[in-house]
Amino acid sequence: MNIPAPTFEWFELSPLLIVLVGACLGVLVEALMPRRLRFVSQLVLLAATVLAAIVMLVINWRQGSGGILAMGSISLDGPAYIAWGSLLVFGLLGILVFSERRLDNGATVFAASASSVPGSPLESEATTARLEHSEVFPLALFSLAGMMVFASANDLITLFIALEVMSLPLYVLSAMARRRRLLSQEAGLKYFLLGAFSSAFFLFGMALLYGYAGSFDLKAIDVAIAAPTFGPGLLYTGIAMLAVGLLFKIGVVPFHSWIPDVYVGAPTPVTGFMAICTKLAAVIGGVRVFYVALGAERWSWQPLLAVLALLTMAVGAILALTQTDIKRMLAYSSVAHAGFLLTAVVGALAVVPEGQVNSVGSIMFYLIAYGFAVIAAFAIVTLVRDSAGEANALSGWSGLGRTHPALAGVFAFLMLSFAGIPLTGGFIGKWAVFSAAWRGGYWWLVLAAIIFSLVAAYFYIRVIVVMFFGEPNRQVAVGKASGMTWVPIVVGAAATVYLGLFPGQLLELLAGAEVFWR
Repeated sequence: MNIPAPTFEWFELSPLLIVLVGACLGVLVEALMPRRLRFVSQLVLLAATVLAAIVMLVINWRQGSGGILAMGSISLDGPAYIAWGSLLVFGLLGILVFSERRLDNGATVFAASASSVPGSPLESEATTARLEHSEVFPLALFSLAGMMVFASANDLITLFIALEVMSLPLYVLSAMARRRRLLSQEAGLKYFLLGAFSSAFFLFGMALLYGYAGSFDLKAIDVAIAAPTFGPGLLYTGIAMLAVGLLFKIGVVPFHSWIPDVYVGAPTPVTGFMAICTKLAAVIGGVRVFYVALGAERWSWQPLLAVLALLTMAVGAILALTQTDIKRMLAYSSVAHAGFLLTAVVGALAVVPEGQVNSVGSIMFYLIAYGFAVIAAFAIVTLVRDSAGEANALSGWSGLGRTHPALAGVFAFLMLSFAGIPLTGGFIGKWAVFSAAWRGGYWWLVLAAIIFSLVAAYFYIRVIVVMFFGEPNRQVAVGKASGMTWVPIVVGAAATVYLGLFPGQLLELLAGAEVFWR
C-alpha cells in the first residue's frame, strides 16, 4: 500500500505561519523574559509579527500564489486573501488599543491578576505591585491565527479546529477587565458557555454531513448533494445543525444572546477586536460553507437565511432604540449589521453584470467598511471617562461636542457611516449588499432592510444629538491617550471617508478576487 508523503506549501502559507510562530514566541517571552521587559517586548513582537505577515501576504498576492493547500485543508483563493489581509490590518489596529497605558495611571485595561477573586487581598497586592497581563498579546495572536484559518478552511475538520482556536483565547480575554471585574467574568463565562453550545451544534452537523457525503471536504459534499445516494433527511438536519454553529458566531437572531453582555462586560479594546475580526472570519467562513459545499442545495437554505436576516435586522434595530449604554447600543447595532450582511448571502449565485461585484465581493466590502468604523468607534469609547473609568452611559456623553468638538465630530461621522448615510463607507457597503440581494430576487428583503436602516439611523443620530445639543457633563472628561489609541481612530476615520468618496479601487479589487476555489 503506497501512502503519499504529506505536503505543505510553506511559502504560500507563510502569513498564517508567521502569526502562529509569533504567538508561540510570545508565550516564550512571557515565560523567560524579566517582568519589567515583558510588556514592551510583547508589543514589539506583535507589531513585527503582523507587519511581516502582511508583507508576505502582499508578496504572495503579487506572485499569484494560491490554490488548495496543506493537503486539501486550506483554500487560498481571492476571498481568503482579502480576509487574511483585512484580519491582519484590523487585528493590528485593535490590538494596539490593548497596549494603552496613559488612560489609567500607567496601567492597561486588563486586571493585574485576572485569576484572583475580585476584591480579594491577592488582587489588591497585584494591583499595588502594578503587575500587568502582557500575555494578552500572544492570546490575541492565537485568536487571529484561528480566524485566518477559519476564513480559508476547505474542509469541516479544519473549520472546527479553527473555530476553537479563535474562540478559546477570546473567552479568556473577555474576563480580564481591570474595572467591573464581576461583570467581566460574567461576560467571559457566558461567552464560553454559549460558544461551547454553538460548537456542539457545529460538531453534530458536521458528523451528519459526513454521514451523508462520506467526506468532510467542502467540494466532496457539493458533489454528493448533486448526485445523492441517501434521502434528504440526513442532509437537511446536518445543514440546520451546521448553520446554528455558524450563525452563533455571526450573531444572528435568535443566536445573538451573548453579544450585548459580552460587549458590555469585556474590556473595550477586546470588544472592538471581537466586533470586527470575529464577525469577518465567521461571515467569510460561513459563506464559503454555504456557497462551496451547500450551493447545490441553496433553494433550501436561502429562504431560511432570508427570514433570519429579517428577524436579525428587526431585533437589532428595535432593541438598540431602548439602550442607554453606548457599548450595549453598539452591540445591538452589530446584530443589525449581521442582518444587513445576510441580505447579500441570500443573493447567492445571482447573475452579475460585467465589472460589478457579486454577493461575495459586496459582503467583503461591507465588512471592510464596517471594520474600520467599528475599530475607531470603540477606540473613542475608551477615551470618554469619569472617576470610575469609562463613561459608557449615554448621559455621560452629553455635551461632548461642545467640550471636545473634534473627537465628537469624528464619532458622529462614524455613527453616520453605521447608519449608511451617503459619502461614508457604510453607505457604499449597504448599497453593495442590497444590490446583491436585489439581483438574487429578494426585493422584499431589500425593502425591509431599507426600512430598518431608517430605524437604525434614529439611534445613531440620537447619540449625535446628545453630544452636540446636550448640556456638558462636568464629571466626564476625555482621557489623554497615546498614539496606541489615536492611530486606530485616525486610520479608521480616514478609511471611512476614503471608502465613501473613492470606493472604486476597492470594488475593482474585490471584483477580481471574489471567486472561491472549488
